[in-house]
Amino acid sequence: MKQPTGRRSRKRRAVTGIAVTSAALLTLGASTTSTATAAGDGPNYVALGDSYASGAGLAGVKDKACDRTTGSYASLVARSQAVAGLNRAFKDVTCSGATTRSIWNHQGDAPPQANALTPHTKLVTLTLGGNDVGFVNVLTTCATVASSDRNGSPCKGYFTAGGKDVLGERINTMEGRIRGVLADVRRRSPDAKVVVVGYPAVFPDNGVGCAEVPFAKGDFAFLRDTTKKLNRALQRQAAAGGAGMSFADTYSATVGHDMCRPRDRRWIESLTPAANTLSAHPNSTGQLVMAFAALDRIFKP
Repeated sequence: MKQPTGRRSRKRRAVTGIAVTSAALLTLGASTTSTATAAGDGPNYVALGDSYASGAGLAGVKDKACDRTTGSYASLVARSQAVAGLNRAFKDVTCSGATTRSIWNHQGDAPPQANALTPHTKLVTLTLGGNDVGFVNVLTTCATVASSDRNGSPCKGYFTAGGKDVLGERINTMEGRIRGVLADVRRRSPDAKVVVVGYPAVFPDNGVGCAEVPFAKGDFAFLRDTTKKLNRALQRQAAAGGAGMSFADTYSATVGHDMCRPRDRRWIESLTPAANTLSAHPNSTGQLVMAFAALDRIFKP
């Protein structure tokens, strides 16, 4: 159905407004890319998290094993002039596939992410929890079982069989682990501002799917609701962390730009991603919007 001109114009203005405001905040500063301070007292800004924080799939790879790129929201925040006075040194330890266990344990050859934190750290961003819930496995399962009931919710049925809410239980477990992660961040870096950056709108917020993404019709709403539950858990723990901790909502800003949107309006890639992107992950525009959401919380009192 053709969209009314007025509505289309309003949407175009909204997207342009985000881009202009983000560009103003994210003007690059050459002095912010150092990975160690001259005084040797540790990084002022530490980025923790998984592939949504590492910018996985984008160009400008900094660490191939962790799929850590210069296009990640953390790298964009670190390069912004607005943060230049705060992060004279930036340490990015984000890693694709990271779980809450990666905070305290090696992930392959990558050392525990918490090792990057010091008493001198003034800013920490964190996106974590999706892999604890089994994000990749959930998407694979939903695609696999879709043919059994194209018009129904076979994936929801799979994860709620026998009255057991498997993903709900995983989110509850993840929430307890995030509580521990945030407590340890505060212990190691007592003066840091900590921003928990949530997950964007990967799936259509209206619950209506698309042919390009091979899930059953009813499972788009199920996956949307699961994403929201995950974000609510992260938001609760950020709020419980007290002064100096906050939650950056990236979901609201990305509604209408999910994996089912046309390629020129998509900020989250579909399961058939464009070049230099990763399926079901933010593309460069998506990471820019996430950076803007993080900066909004960084500069709130």
